[in-house]
Amino acid sequence: MLNLSNNRVEVPILEREINALKTLHTPRTGIIAFRWVLGIFVAIFLMLFLPWQQNIVGKGYVTALTPQDRPQNVQNAVAGQIRKWYVREGDFVQQGDTLLVISEVKDDYFDPQILVRTQEQIDAKKQAVAAYNAKITATDQQLTALRMGLQLSLQKAQNKLKQARFKVKSDSADFVAVQRNLQIAKERLERGEIMYKEGVVSLVDVETRRLKFQEDNAKLIAQDQKLAISRNELINARVELGSIEAEYQKDIAKGFSDRSTALSSVADGESELSKLKNKYQNIKIRREQYAIRAPQAGYVVRALKAGIGETIKEGESVVTLQPRTPDIAVEMYIKAMDLPLVEPGRHARLEFDGWPALQFAGWPGASVGTFGGQVAIIDRVNSKNGGFRIIIKPDHLGNENEKWPAALRLGSAVNGWVMLKDVPIWWEVWRQLNGFPPDFIEDEGAVTEKK
Repeated sequence: MLNLSNNRVEVPILEREINALKTLHTPRTGIIAFRWVLGIFVAIFLMLFLPWQQNIVGKGYVTALTPQDRPQNVQNAVAGQIRKWYVREGDFVQQGDTLLVISEVKDDYFDPQILVRTQEQIDAKKQAVAAYNAKITATDQQLTALRMGLQLSLQKAQNKLKQARFKVKSDSADFVAVQRNLQIAKERLERGEIMYKEGVVSLVDVETRRLKFQEDNAKLIAQDQKLAISRNELINARVELGSIEAEYQKDIAKGFSDRSTALSSVADGESELSKLKNKYQNIKIRREQYAIRAPQAGYVVRALKAGIGETIKEGESVVTLQPRTPDIAVEMYIKAMDLPLVEPGRHARLEFDGWPALQFAGWPGASVGTFGGQVAIIDRVNSKNGGFRIIIKPDHLGNENEKWPAALRLGSAVNGWVMLKDVPIWWEVWRQLNGFPPDFIEDEGAVTEKK
């Protein structure tokens, strides 16, 4: 170009392609890959600032919300031998329907007329008790008559005692009078003898006075005997009064003893009568227990005993029954460190086995095939596996599409997420890497109440 060299370079040579330079330039695929990697890292970095809803993960199974709706084993109340089945597995039964019938195996109840014979024993015991009651009534009447007889006899004896006392007093007065007359007759006789010696009176007069003295002396002896008899009668009246009361008291005591014996017999009879009535009712109820009935409406899930003639023990399970329309819920287990973050009323997302689902734990709105729930119950003690059980009930938040499937069966496995607060994704990643629990957030209402 400047014409400094004799060797001229032709323009076509410069325009030729140089393979080395062509080989050394940056490949286009590398630039594209770099741009993709850079774009991915930028996207990931930007995604770290997107909101993420924290959650607590747990596993469990479908159960019933109330105990009466959960599967139950039907037990027989009495021991027996299976005689006939009235249901098959899968059958629907109403409350009170007969599931199976058993026959008796205890020899105490083999008699087909045992109820009739027990009733006869009850009737006989009633008659015995009635007879004892009649004896008590008769004894009471006898005691009343004895008391009245005692009163009358005592009055009679007391009157006799009074008469004896009066007679003793009367005879004592007569004795004193006769004794006084004898003293007077004695004094007259002595004066008459003195006067006879002096010649004042005649012998006839003296003899008359002596005769009078002898008569009064005889009267005194007779009156003394009469007084002694009266005193003996008084003593006899007193003894008779005491003996009457003792005799009547003996009869009354015997009557009370007979009455007490009758009362004891009545008590024993009523006790035995109560035992017989109890036995009658027990036998009657036992016979009603031969037919094992459904305690509530539901489906026969499984027969735990089979065949005819198999002997079953008292209180042994024979059938598993599932109630007809249980209020289903989810029984889920969570870790102990997550327990303080869960409270009744928190929303949860559930994934049931058998229902296809795509769950984004942090973005529940983007999830597909999951169903809503609400924490209803939290156990106050841990379970055997160390986790804490929570019960989640349905909560479709007014969305008909989120209603739990009608085909759900109790016992189906469930994966669940209890939803917490929103945080950035980088925070959730940092928390997961460090093994920290989710943030504890109190409701504003609860904070206001504490203030």
